[in-house]
Amino acid sequence: MERSHDWMDQAEGDLEHARSDMERGFYDWACFSSQQAAEKAVKAVFQKMGAEAWGHSVADLLKELSGKHRVLEELIDEALELDKAYIPTRYPNAHPSGSPRARYTKGEAKRLIEHADKIIKFCADLLSKI
Repeated sequence: MERSHDWMDQAEGDLEHARSDMERGFYDWACFSSQQAAEKAVKAVFQKMGAEAWGHSVADLLKELSGKHRVLEELIDEALELDKAYIPTRYPNAHPSGSPRARYTKGEAKRLIEHADKIIKFCADLLSKI
C-alpha cells in the first residue's frame, strides 16, 4: 500500500510541533522534531517511488535519493546538521554534563526548523512530479 501522503502529513505535523516547542522554550525537542520532520518527508518520497527507506539519517537518505533525483549539496549539508539532533537532544548521557534541555538554544531550534522546512518543500515538490 502506497502511503506517501501519510508520511508527508506526519512530517508536516512534526514541523508544527517543532515550531510550537520553540515558541514554548523546549529547544531540545524543537531540534529533535525538526529532524523527525525532515526524515519523514524524505521517507515519503521513497514510499511514493515504491522503495524501502532504512535508517534515520536524513543526509544518508538524501544521498541515496540523489541516485534518482537531483539533490543540492546545500540540502545534504543541512540534513547533516539535522542528523546531529537525533540522539543528543533526548539523552543526558550524550553530553559531558547537563541535560539536553539546558544545551540547546533558540537559535539552533530556529535554524533546524528552517532546514526541515526546506527539506519538506523539496520533498513535496518531488512528490508532485513522481
